[in-house]
Amino acid sequence: MRIISGKYKSIYIPNNKNIKARPTTSTAKEALFNILENRVLISELDVLDLFSGTGSIAFEFISRGAQSVVCVDKQANSVKFINLNAKKLSMNIKTVKANAWKFIEKTKENSYDLIFADPPYNLENINQIPLLIFEKRILKKNGWLIMEHGKDVNFEETSNFIERRTYSSVNFSFFKLNSEK
Repeated sequence: MRIISGKYKSIYIPNNKNIKARPTTSTAKEALFNILENRVLISELDVLDLFSGTGSIAFEFISRGAQSVVCVDKQANSVKFINLNAKKLSMNIKTVKANAWKFIEKTKENSYDLIFADPPYNLENINQIPLLIFEKRILKKNGWLIMEHGKDVNFEETSNFIERRTYSSVNFSFFKLNSEK
């Protein structure tokens, strides 16, 4: 896994075979951040990375200057891996070993500018994630939610949906709080 841009550009973080995760491909990650850089000022963001896995997205946000990143994953190996690499690189990343659903339920309102969620593509009730996030109001005003998902998931009728982008087998659905289609 390679950091694409920013302070830690080109740093390679070896994959951990003990983590059951599907890291976002470099091509999709680069496309995602190109989109974001045209829509938000990354240096002003408080980011929540749900279903963090290897932490690839979190490392990229920190490298590009995000204010803060919180990683949530229920796998102890994932949390340990993210902590180890964040420490090696002196990155300020907070990790939480927790079920993402329960974490969302307990998070206070207006906590994050951007939430990135990359649940397992076959996760039951994947369509409920945006609904719960908006119901619990954990995004700040004009905040963004980005869902990574497989081709069979469709969020187009979900409130606050903006657009879907596809990069091979990776799909991103973008939502913006308080926005018009």
